[in-house]
Amino acid sequence: MSNTFKSIGLIGKFADTTVANTIEALSQYLVKRKVRCIIHDDTAKLIGDQGLETGTKEDICKTCDLVIVIGGDGTMLDAARTFVDYEIPLLGINLGRLGFLVDISPDDMTKKLDNILEGDYLKEERFLLHANFICEDGVNTESYAFNEVAIHKWNVARMIELDTFINGQYVNTQRSDGMIVSTPTGSTAYALSGGGPLVHPTLDAIVMVPICPHTMSFRPIVVDGNSTIEITIADINQVDAQVTCDGRVNFNVVSGDRVVIRKKQKPICLIHPSDYDYFEILRAKLHWGHKL
Repeated sequence: MSNTFKSIGLIGKFADTTVANTIEALSQYLVKRKVRCIIHDDTAKLIGDQGLETGTKEDICKTCDLVIVIGGDGTMLDAARTFVDYEIPLLGINLGRLGFLVDISPDDMTKKLDNILEGDYLKEERFLLHANFICEDGVNTESYAFNEVAIHKWNVARMIELDTFINGQYVNTQRSDGMIVSTPTGSTAYALSGGGPLVHPTLDAIVMVPICPHTMSFRPIVVDGNSTIEITIADINQVDAQVTCDGRVNFNVVSGDRVVIRKKQKPICLIHPSDYDYFEILRAKLHWGHKL
């Protein structure tokens, strides 16, 4: 019995005891398959001492050639930002509602993994966004986003004013509740709620979606994935504003601050079962009608 992946890291949803049974079953399965299994330290706390190998994210990065993420899409988003620089593929086990990113259910987990470990799987590359936050005082901060970078007001019902440039060319000045800059992966997340288009995750494109714009003619824009998008906080009128990456990483911004967003050149690799069907997931998640 030859395994395509020799060493696998396991990462579960942080501090969520509901993943414990799946982690135990998965680790026992991998041991039987004679695959080296390293459970992330925080995840190992959920199952107690099982005599299994544990390690930090750094240990997993150095050792593993696959990471299995157990949880929901949010857990996968965190893992993508963590492992993108290490070129380690990710596979998702879904413990919540049907996910766009974690597409294997615990019920058929071992059957799917049998096929994957024997080399029968689909490999898909997707990209993250790199966001650079440039403050007026000269302080620079950066972060990654797998779904989206969102600039938004958050405390009162007043609009903010944003100047937008694409590849150095002025696009417009908008007054709105903010702007969502999304990857194709994120087009089914916050951007979709804001009225943005569905973009197939393999496309090399970036989606820009205004949040409740004052000018109704300002519609979502889809640009080439290699574009550089620069947004300047022109005026926030004493409104507290933030930049959020994947809804997790937050930065406060003030008038004069700039956000420069580009595609991160190193892609993230997702592993899917060979019968993976993106449109089937869309039908289920968005409650589209099925062909009779």
